[in-house]
Amino acid sequence: MDLSIIIVSFNTKELLKKCLASIKEAEVIVIDNASSDGSLEMVKKEFPKVRLIVNEKNLGFAVANNQGIMAASGEEILLLNSDTEVKAGAIEGLIKFVKEHPEAGVIGARLLNPDGSIQPSVYHFPTILGAIKEYWLGQKVTYEKYVVTGFNPVRVEAVTGAAMLISKKTIEKIGFLDERYFMYFEDLDYC
Repeated sequence: MDLSIIIVSFNTKELLKKCLASIKEAEVIVIDNASSDGSLEMVKKEFPKVRLIVNEKNLGFAVANNQGIMAASGEEILLLNSDTEVKAGAIEGLIKFVKEHPEAGVIGARLLNPDGSIQPSVYHFPTILGAIKEYWLGQKVTYEKYVVTGFNPVRVEAVTGAAMLISKKTIEKIGFLDERYFMYFEDLDYC
């Protein structure tokens, strides 16, 4: 599999451990943003094949992901949150989809909560009309994440960065994540 998985960690030792244990085959790069909870030692001891990038201070989510992207060798890049656990076949499904649909710029995954319920994971782009509907008319459908219905892939405006597959071709065309976003909304901006 020609895939690099980029995981940013900041004091998420136990979550990161579960995440790394759930990944079977891929280049995995963990960027640690100055954790003080033993995350680095855990990765070095229990996952010696994982590439580590260690930041001396918390540089934020976008900067750290960009560091991982620059270090990655895969043609496909999966940005994955450290609090995720990969289900069997999920990564293979994403790779199969991107191979069948090379025109897709960014591909999101269906996210599940620990109880198996579907987690909202896609957004609409913000607009002035959407802001009016949301904040003046009280329609809560514009800025909140939502769940895609059905089980077939669909085109959406934006996906959450918790599990976001981007091809190197897309990165070459669009560029890296905007580092002015320390944390949150860099995924929406990228999409």
